[in-house]
Amino acid sequence: MHIPTADLERLDNCRHYNPHGFYGWHDGVVSTRRPGAEAIDVVTKGAVIPMRNVGHDVWEAPLPVESDYRLRITYPFQSPVDVADGYHFLPTLGSVDLYLIGEGRHERLWEVLGANLKTYETDMGTVSGVAFAVWAPNAEGVAVIGPFCGWNPTQYPLRCLGATGIWEVFIPGLEAGSEYKFAIHTNDGRRIDKSDPLAKRTFSPPATSSVVEESSYHWGDDSWMQARDSDLNKPMSIYEVHVGSWKIGADYDSLRQELIPYLLEHAYTHVEFLPVAEHPFGGSWGYQVTGYYATSARWGSPDDLRALIDALHQAGIGVIVDWVPAHFPKDEFALGRFDGQAVYEHPDPRRGEQADWGTYVFDFGRNEVRNFLVANALYWAECFHVDGLRVDAVASMLYLDYSRDDWLPNQYGGRENLEAVQFLQETNATMNRVHPGVLTIAEESTSWPGVTASTADGGLGFSLKWNMGWMNDTLEYFAHEPVHRSYHHGELTFSMVYAYSERYVLPFSHDEVVHGKGSLWTRMPGDDWNKAAGLRALYGYMFTHPGKKLMFMGQEFGQTSEWSEANSVDWANLEGWGSEWHHGIKRLVRDLNRVYRSTPALWSQDFQDQGFQWVKADDSSNNMLGYVRYGSDGSALLAVCNFSGSTISNYQLWVPRNGAWDLVINTDDAVYQGAGNDISGQVLSANNSLEIFLPANSVQWYLFRG
Repeated sequence: MHIPTADLERLDNCRHYNPHGFYGWHDGVVSTRRPGAEAIDVVTKGAVIPMRNVGHDVWEAPLPVESDYRLRITYPFQSPVDVADGYHFLPTLGSVDLYLIGEGRHERLWEVLGANLKTYETDMGTVSGVAFAVWAPNAEGVAVIGPFCGWNPTQYPLRCLGATGIWEVFIPGLEAGSEYKFAIHTNDGRRIDKSDPLAKRTFSPPATSSVVEESSYHWGDDSWMQARDSDLNKPMSIYEVHVGSWKIGADYDSLRQELIPYLLEHAYTHVEFLPVAEHPFGGSWGYQVTGYYATSARWGSPDDLRALIDALHQAGIGVIVDWVPAHFPKDEFALGRFDGQAVYEHPDPRRGEQADWGTYVFDFGRNEVRNFLVANALYWAECFHVDGLRVDAVASMLYLDYSRDDWLPNQYGGRENLEAVQFLQETNATMNRVHPGVLTIAEESTSWPGVTASTADGGLGFSLKWNMGWMNDTLEYFAHEPVHRSYHHGELTFSMVYAYSERYVLPFSHDEVVHGKGSLWTRMPGDDWNKAAGLRALYGYMFTHPGKKLMFMGQEFGQTSEWSEANSVDWANLEGWGSEWHHGIKRLVRDLNRVYRSTPALWSQDFQDQGFQWVKADDSSNNMLGYVRYGSDGSALLAVCNFSGSTISNYQLWVPRNGAWDLVINTDDAVYQGAGNDISGQVLSANNSLEIFLPANSVQWYLFRG
């Protein structure tokens, strides 16, 4: 036999780091392992050479001079088939690829790791197949397995490329749609079968295999992509959606048909999807990801998602997706202990585990891990044209003691996760350089300084940050009966103390309508009339407060029940008895969005303090707020908010400009199922004063006409 006994034993057990050193052509001999084959010939341009079965499923034949050849393989009860020998090809990763991965700076990692279709031109014609590559630095052996080899790990072992920990093989003849996994043989004698960390497609859970994928989608959103830029002084009203429960049974295709008209009707500028990357447990809502480069198969194919995003862009709607680089689940088939040891996760459980969530935490200080995540962010922008990534659980990344009693300090003895800080800065800086129009948005619930400051100035470099403080204070205030709100007036005015410390999004997100919190409707005090009035006032206030806007699905019409991923949005609220309240809220949100988008005063200076001026901040006895929003074009909008349960007929208010102010929004209007008080459509100010009518539990917007 051509293969030495010691090497053959390791090959038999898929524990050899270099099967290419023996399979293929070497020193005048062609060797191949083909379990179950009945006969094999080596076919060259000028000869057919029978191969001999030398045992261990290995076949050999002499070929004195290296040249192109095919293997003509006959299996029992099958016709012979000619295939190229994958072990006769050079590595599919070059030295530059390996260097960049080792440095953590390969920005197109998905093109060299995972499963990628590849075509070679050879002397005997074109050879097409799949190049497989995976990072498994502690493995003793790695093989590709799947139906194409009867799941036999000895058929297609990979070679390790030096000290990089990267294993690769090219398998001719495989096509898109092929099912596969990696069989990892650990250094403690175990075999574990893993899905591909860079798989671009999966089967729907609970299946765990990866799928070779090649997109055939042709984009039609060139105009959108060319016009997209990093200017944040634009209107931004985001509708947050969980794909599977907008309507039960929803998928990417049905959303394309139904969600887009709904967004257009209600004048939203953006949609934000809860994570669409593959995740095994639907109850995690997508926040426990196992396939960072694969779209969730439960809702359609990757190209189905591309078609949805393309259609959204062509309708003028931006797309944000939630991204989860903070942690990942411990499912045995996925990233956890990938090659038998901690690879993607930090090896010390004081940093590498998040006990509250039952998950592992990425090792942000490891180059290859950082590269995996940074490239993943770029992948969603490059291959799916997303306009933004909302980064989940940033606070858990920044603090080493986040929800931990036992934690490992940083090198200076502090609680800051310096490696995570560096990772976030690198992600944001790289995204800004490679895809400057793509936003990154932090869900960060602490007072960490400079979340949206530039990385050049030492900040984290996010485009925007969720304003969790505003959200908590506002909802707490509105939960009080109006008669008690005067004691909590500061909960509303406090937000303006820090409103310009970051670039903020005001979120009424999914997190606020789950886990016993109830819906926003149930958090409003009083009977249905007052609940509806409270929600209308809440939204009227939200849309005039500095910051971009976000509202979770169902809250735009006052869904009555708490959200569950197992149920549809409460569309039944819009039918039958009591539906008038919800239709009123729905119509108001539509009009708020329309007026908001057409009024620069409400968005062009969201992040500049000259865009806001109090005209009444201290009237706690009347639960009243008044302020003016200014546009960069010189426009001005007056917002007056009466959060008490009493109407005030002749309220005197100082204003900065004299002239006509036109009523453009009144949340108490009868068309919204309000009381329908007779309010003048225009008020005039003189001597910097005007007199207005303030209906109970309502908000009015007045646009200055001069």
